[in-house]
Amino acid sequence: MLMRHIVLFRRKSDVTKDAVLEKALTERMASLGAEIPVIQGWKFAANELSRPICWDYVLETEVADAEALDQYLFHPLHQALVADLKPYFEWAAVDYTT
Repeated sequence: MLMRHIVLFRRKSDVTKDAVLEKALTERMASLGAEIPVIQGWKFAANELSRPICWDYVLETEVADAEALDQYLFHPLHQALVADLKPYFEWAAVDYTT
């Protein structure tokens, strides 16, 4: 069994879209999975349809267990990315065992 960590991201409603910044942030999100050893699976994708219910991006991470998830969440590279994401994006997460 694995623990799956799903996160949905969308630009904050009070933040003006900045295509250059958004591209830089999403490129960092897309590549982070290769930089943290406990990550066993990593999928990052942009929403493809324009519907009000949809968020802008989804990140699916797989790790061995809750302990490995904590190692990922508190890893310095992840923490640095989170600090940079906070002013631009809001997010919602779900963690579950597969």
